[in-house]
Amino acid sequence: QVQLVESGGGLVQAGGSLRLSCAVSGSIFSINAMGWYRQAPGKQRELVATFTSSGSTNYAASVKGRFTISGDNAKNMVYLQMNSLKPEDTAAYYCKHRTYGSSGYKDYWGQGTQVTVSS
Repeated sequence: QVQLVESGGGLVQAGGSLRLSCAVSGSIFSINAMGWYRQAPGKQRELVATFTSSGSTNYAASVKGRFTISGDNAKNMVYLQMNSLKPEDTAAYYCKHRTYGSSGYKDYWGQGTQVTVSS
């Protein structure tokens, strides 16, 4: 059973920093299958940062230059370093892992961790 567990969310003042962690178990870890998404109340879930299939990184325009996605293959972990946080970053953040097979792909999600940025 694939399981993803996020941690590191919390309350922070605007301009502050947080580092989110995601631990993956139950599946062979592949760094280029990982990504972070977020969902604020009343809004659709949106991409924050991902690794592409080629191993490069992709960021939402709203976070580029402030957030950094990284991973540790040895620990089956993926991280999201968030700097210069803004109130608009307030959301539940979700870790995603995509698995591939002969019939296509399947996405697995963590339970989410809440990030609240006060002004």
